[in-house]
Amino acid sequence: MARSITCDSKENTPAKLAGQLRCAALVYMVHRMRRETDRTVCITQSVSLDPQPYQQYHTLEVTAADAGTRLDKYVALHLPDLSRTQIQRLIHAGHVRPAQATVPVNYRVRSGDVISVGVPFPRPARPVAEDIPLDIVYEDTALLVINKPPGMVVHPAPGHYRGTLVNALLFHCRSLSGIGGEERPGIVHRLDKETSGLLLVAKHDRSHRHLSAQLKAHTIRRRYLALVSGRMPAERGTVDAPIGRHPRRRQQMAVVAETGRAARTHYEVLETWGPLSLLRLSLETGRTHQIRVHLAHLGRAVVGDIVYGPAVVRLPHYPMLERCVRALSRQALHAEQLSFQHPESGEVMAFEAPLPQDLATVLARLRQTYGG
Repeated sequence: MARSITCDSKENTPAKLAGQLRCAALVYMVHRMRRETDRTVCITQSVSLDPQPYQQYHTLEVTAADAGTRLDKYVALHLPDLSRTQIQRLIHAGHVRPAQATVPVNYRVRSGDVISVGVPFPRPARPVAEDIPLDIVYEDTALLVINKPPGMVVHPAPGHYRGTLVNALLFHCRSLSGIGGEERPGIVHRLDKETSGLLLVAKHDRSHRHLSAQLKAHTIRRRYLALVSGRMPAERGTVDAPIGRHPRRRQQMAVVAETGRAARTHYEVLETWGPLSLLRLSLETGRTHQIRVHLAHLGRAVVGDIVYGPAVVRLPHYPMLERCVRALSRQALHAEQLSFQHPESGEVMAFEAPLPQDLATVLARLRQTYGG
């Protein structure tokens, strides 16, 4: 709906024209508000959420300091383990509800509001067994040690329901620990899709519990090799900085002083070529993306890491180096060593995985060209 205004110098005085303009502006605002109202999605409820059917259930009471904050942002601030996208999906599905009877999705919380947040149980997933070759470094009745190739996702997730390590394990093993649920049978710890190297898998629940307790106690030793863009501040050092969900980019992690969980990474510089460094890193804790986040915190980045580093490594003063690293199609991170106590025998076991061909080729070219 629109109204036109005609200006006739004989009939319209300045005062009359100003009134017409105000009227037209009012009509436009009413029309716009109606359109916005039509687009608003509302959540209707008459009672608070029942906590029983949820995997997680939270009740948040809004204080005066948070009054006026959008509902999704408010929940994200107080439940940092949930991403903003996840929270918006929960709101649309009716799992985030203030006490009011009808609330728009873009509702701004008020002091005294009581917000119920329910996180449903994950939809059961039944990964299918697939005949995918596995590089099995060790296997017995309790566990497996796998040398994961780069590019393989560890467990099914949106966009990756086939071709994962779990699909391959289901084909290879008659039984796996069920502690990780149907989505992650046997998985004790994860490696990122583009990270290669050693990964531990439990065959039964008793083994899984024992290995998980070691992981929690930081007695499982994990050592990595990484090719890094940038010189480190010292030949050896420790990054001790808490890690949590990134405050804005909710799919990423970051060093977060107030709400992050304790995280410690030890590093040693093995070789350098111009602005590139080859590091050996060991984890004292095991936070998501820990090595990558800690390096980014220092202003460095794993070569090829487009999430926490540059999309393209540019070394204008070192054209040969740049050509070498651009040959990599993934992040230059490899889990080279793994040691733990066997859950049944009590024996301390240690394993090493050689560098995969892509990383080995790049390092060989660097050494050939620049020495080392």
